[in-house]
Amino acid sequence: MFRLLRQPYPIEEPAGVALRRAALIGLFVGLFLLIFQPFGIAAWQTPYKTPKILGYGVVSFAVTALHFLVWPRLFPAAFSDRVWTVGKAILLIVTNILLITVANRLYLVALTGIKPGMSSWLSMLAITFLIGIFPSVGAVVAGYVIRLRQYVRQAAELPVHTPPAVAESVHAELTEATSLTLVADNEKDTITLQPGELLYIESSDNYCTVVYLKNGQPIKPLLRSSLSRLEGQIDRADIVRCHRSFVVNLDRVEKVTGNAQGYKLHLFDGQFQIPVARKYNDSLVAQLKAL
Repeated sequence: MFRLLRQPYPIEEPAGVALRRAALIGLFVGLFLLIFQPFGIAAWQTPYKTPKILGYGVVSFAVTALHFLVWPRLFPAAFSDRVWTVGKAILLIVTNILLITVANRLYLVALTGIKPGMSSWLSMLAITFLIGIFPSVGAVVAGYVIRLRQYVRQAAELPVHTPPAVAESVHAELTEATSLTLVADNEKDTITLQPGELLYIESSDNYCTVVYLKNGQPIKPLLRSSLSRLEGQIDRADIVRCHRSFVVNLDRVEKVTGNAQGYKLHLFDGQFQIPVARKYNDSLVAQLKAL
């Protein structure tokens, strides 16, 4: 079980997806309470009862939207796909359920003026946790299994690229191509290399690490530049963006594997493993098959 909790899990998603999820949760909470009126709501006599009940849905939407949009942007390193796991995904969802519970209880206090005691708070949180933990775990584990099977199967269907043992002949042909020059923001610092020598470029804050081969060994000089700027200086179909933080040379990809987060591109005898973001899956797979 603990091994499963440490398995990689996808975290990257557009803001629009998070907002739609928050809207669905808010809509479900509001309509559920309005239709079934549990927890004594049916006996609640108050003016404007319907909009007040729907207010629980609005609170749930606001909490969920903030929870899934704000934290990843405030603490991007903690929510990086390099460290995100099944266990963290479960914790994030359960925390959201507890926050919705607390926020809605405070909303009730604001409506009625009745303040619950400490034992009431603890009981409410314990019950919510016990109710929410099982569907949360089930949803994340099911998502993990589905994605893992999908990416492992699809990665196995991709053609195996040129293995390292016979790559030198291909490398010799590539080095005859026109040199590639990458220019930093200051227009002074440059890196010039043959396109076939490039392995990948990785972005980190305001710098990019250009990983390429020199005398058969990888070196990693830095350039102060955005990844988009460097990408715009490369006019080659085999050197492409595969992730918000990576540009990769597809001619240097030796193997493709998959896990629940997506594909991994293996370069230089597996020494480097480059992630592929879901938005690039289809285009990158098509390009790999065309090589």
